[in-house]
Amino acid sequence: MPLWKIAWRSIQHRSLASGLTAFSMGLGVALVVAVIVIYGVLDQTFKRSAQGYDFVVGPPKGSPLEIVLGAVFYSNHLSDTIPYEYFQRIESGSFSSDVKTAIPIAIADRVEGMQVIATTPSFFTELRYLDTEHYSFRTGGRNMGADGDFEAVLGYTAAQKTGLKVGDRFKASNSVHVPSAHFPEPDMFTVVGILNPTGTPNDQAIFIHMEGFFVMNNHTPESATERVLNPRRGDQRISAILVLLQDKDVPPIIGEDDRGMQVVHIAPELTTVGGDIFTMSLGNRLVAELDVQVASPTYEIDRLFRTIVGQIQIVLVIFAVMVIIVAAIGMMVSIYNSMNERRQEIAIMRALGASRGTVMLIILLESILLSLGGGVIGMVIGHGLIAAVAPIIAGAVMVVVNPWHFQAAELILIPGLILLASIVGYLPAVVAYRTDVAQSLNP
Repeated sequence: MPLWKIAWRSIQHRSLASGLTAFSMGLGVALVVAVIVIYGVLDQTFKRSAQGYDFVVGPPKGSPLEIVLGAVFYSNHLSDTIPYEYFQRIESGSFSSDVKTAIPIAIADRVEGMQVIATTPSFFTELRYLDTEHYSFRTGGRNMGADGDFEAVLGYTAAQKTGLKVGDRFKASNSVHVPSAHFPEPDMFTVVGILNPTGTPNDQAIFIHMEGFFVMNNHTPESATERVLNPRRGDQRISAILVLLQDKDVPPIIGEDDRGMQVVHIAPELTTVGGDIFTMSLGNRLVAELDVQVASPTYEIDRLFRTIVGQIQIVLVIFAVMVIIVAAIGMMVSIYNSMNERRQEIAIMRALGASRGTVMLIILLESILLSLGGGVIGMVIGHGLIAAVAPIIAGAVMVVVNPWHFQAAELILIPGLILLASIVGYLPAVVAYRTDVAQSLNP
């Protein structure tokens, strides 16, 4: 009979104690799995969702990270706004020669828990989600604005949660930046398209046409006619601008240091804007000429995960590993305490020809099987735990977490559990190795 089967029979003989030992090990593994998977999914989703444009132009108040979280992930309202005129200058004014695409964003209130975002049709035709993917429609098949300003496009999840379908009409909430007492009755927006899933925060957003948003936010009734005829007036305000740069090679800025050596000059304060000199140069001009901040989504998200989220992950993993170690010590004590009851069993195996090394190996295999069994239980519990908290994460940070998404880091648990089981199983195995056959066979 294979040695692992003998070890398995021994585990079955002590099914209750073995089950509790494996379960306690599984709880620690579940915590490690939950931390690894949630961190991995969030890291990947945040970083990929931050791709598709080079930087975000936002209000001077608040931090660059706040601008990114608000304008890209819709997780919060920005603390201030910027004039719509800035978008016009970036799109077709003094900065247009350096800019391929500029998209205005206005963050409104929510409709049935889904964030309302006012933007232009170019959002879906000019930008790419996850850096390279094109937006496509699940139903409806066309972008907003073709037949009027009061049209809307829904993200896939937003459509499911609100129950809105193509052709349905809804009232969009007003912007929070103007006193509500000045607003007329909100206008009705018609759903003209529902997007295919993108795996980004856009899945949970409701997009309305920017010009319809301006008309809806007409807070000076005496100028209503003029505003309807020309809604893009300079006194309108938006939350942020997404900027995609022209594809061009930019020569480095060459200068000389105090020793006469050639060096590349890059202003230190611009290193947060992007990875190349061209991006940083344009960002510097925007900051100097306009009352704005310029934030790089990829840089801010990477810094967030390196300096804050990554440190939290390390602490959580350490605590989870400590739980596993405590469970492993409990397993060692359980097997060690069973040695008294198994002396006769071990002596019989020795009398039948089993060597001391074989007996020792059986005990080690028992420890490893219990540990791996706990690992399987832990993975199931861990992913089940992720399934339970996934809706909470989606509501908090607009990120959909797939509970059955496996991370490569989980594979490290297998050799780790085998090594740990071998260490804690060594003491009981030594006891079995040293068992005196003659003494144990005597009644």
